[in-house]
Amino acid sequence: MIAPAAPPSPPGPRPWWERRLFVAAMILLAFVPLLYPRFPPLVDLPGHMGRFKVAADVATSPYLYQWYSFRWMPIGNLGVDVLAIPLAKLVGVELATKFIVMLIPPMTVAGMLWVAREVHNRLPPTVAFALPLAFGHPFLFGFVNFALSMALAMLAFGLWLRLGRLGKSKLRAILFVPISFIVFFAHTFGWGTLGLMCFSAEAVRQHDRGLSWWKAGFRGAYHASAMALPLVLMVAWRTDAGGGVTKGWFAWRFKLEYFERALRDRWEWFDLAALAVVVLLPLFALVHRKLVLSRNLAFSGLMLAACFIFLPRIIFGSAYADMRLVPYLIAIFILAIRFKAETVYPFARTLALAAVAFLVVRTAGTTASLAIAANHQARQLSVLEVIPDGSRVVSLVWAPCKDWAMRRSDHMPSMVIVRREGFANDQWPLAGSSLLTTRYPDAGWFKGDPSGVVRSEGCRREGVPVELSLRAIPRQAFDYLWLIDMPPIPREWVKGWEPVEKAEGSLLLRRATTDASGPQLKIRRTETAIGR
Repeated sequence: MIAPAAPPSPPGPRPWWERRLFVAAMILLAFVPLLYPRFPPLVDLPGHMGRFKVAADVATSPYLYQWYSFRWMPIGNLGVDVLAIPLAKLVGVELATKFIVMLIPPMTVAGMLWVAREVHNRLPPTVAFALPLAFGHPFLFGFVNFALSMALAMLAFGLWLRLGRLGKSKLRAILFVPISFIVFFAHTFGWGTLGLMCFSAEAVRQHDRGLSWWKAGFRGAYHASAMALPLVLMVAWRTDAGGGVTKGWFAWRFKLEYFERALRDRWEWFDLAALAVVVLLPLFALVHRKLVLSRNLAFSGLMLAACFIFLPRIIFGSAYADMRLVPYLIAIFILAIRFKAETVYPFARTLALAAVAFLVVRTAGTTASLAIAANHQARQLSVLEVIPDGSRVVSLVWAPCKDWAMRRSDHMPSMVIVRREGFANDQWPLAGSSLLTTRYPDAGWFKGDPSGVVRSEGCRREGVPVELSLRAIPRQAFDYLWLIDMPPIPREWVKGWEPVEKAEGSLLLRRATTDASGPQLKIRRTETAIGR
């Protein structure tokens, strides 16, 4: 059942899940999974860190300028860049990245709690069920600019609801002009999501005040138009960028897969069990005689669900456009749950305890998974200690045909840039922009991403077969070959390269001094997913 606005919070002492200490504990708990790793072991993040390194040091490095250049542009994809790059000049790229990225989940959690508090006039006992979604698939994939924009959007949505509840519409309109620009520059998707949530919430509020749904919709659009000015920047940006590929409309197989992987991390049974809990919980509330979904947040959830259905897989070269929304739309439906009338405290306490237990178990699993990944990455990266600064390294990362666990090595090659100021065949352009430009024509196909992803022969997934890729490398353009997570391969496949260092899941080879490279093969560029 979907119900209108919640009644005012009753007087008297609040239960433990509504107190400030609980809120503080939930926010602090979101810091835990990323405390141990030296840098967050997220799939795309080393690639982002390579870009941060270039931006911070290309003007002073004796090496980086040979292959890379960087220029700022006012685009809707700058969230972590604009924070981490200046900080990197003071404390280094790895520490700056860790500090900024580990703030994203606590900010997301704080936004979720604020939204629930404003909608229900109290925190519902089920609220903790939504909080593990701050570590959903998009965040663990390393879409850090997007994740930061969504954290800001959740916080801004909480403010929007509060100012609306207090009747301060004029102040809200003034404040949300700069707020909309902040969220837009973090990432366009966050700005669009914020606009949808604010529009739907305001339309419901206007309807609850007595307007028809048509008038309430127009009034909601009028109020949300305070956030429309970034459209001017977006049009200018897309015009200057010259567009980008947009495709994958109504790709139902992928949409089902993305929904299934909303909490994908390492252990399939663990992730799917958690997904079943968060998906079934709103359905349970719909049929339970004591629970209900707030119409305010249910409509916002439906808006996000509609966007997920109608968005293509790739927008202007930005991949996984629809996938990114899944954890957040599930979270909105969970945040919508409340009691129909007065809170039934014995039942509420049971729900609250179950929610906190679920959050603790899920957080413990995420913490363990990230620690395992961080340790594995540290061992892989140990081979870089023997590489001289300024080396040109071509890296190949093996992609198994089928594996549930997140492949956190895909963009490890960019650590060559971060730690050795060398060349790595791993950088990609941000969608529709040229913040970072790679200038190394001798590398050919191996100039940048996705040349480093390889697979077994006959494997139906992204990447070039291992043997073909190894034969295609223009060896005179590189000093080292770095094989990551590579299964055993015939020695003749790496003829002309000499092993120099080995670690777990990591083999470093140096170009043989007697190597005389013959004509190189050409690799036809296949479909790629660039633009994080």
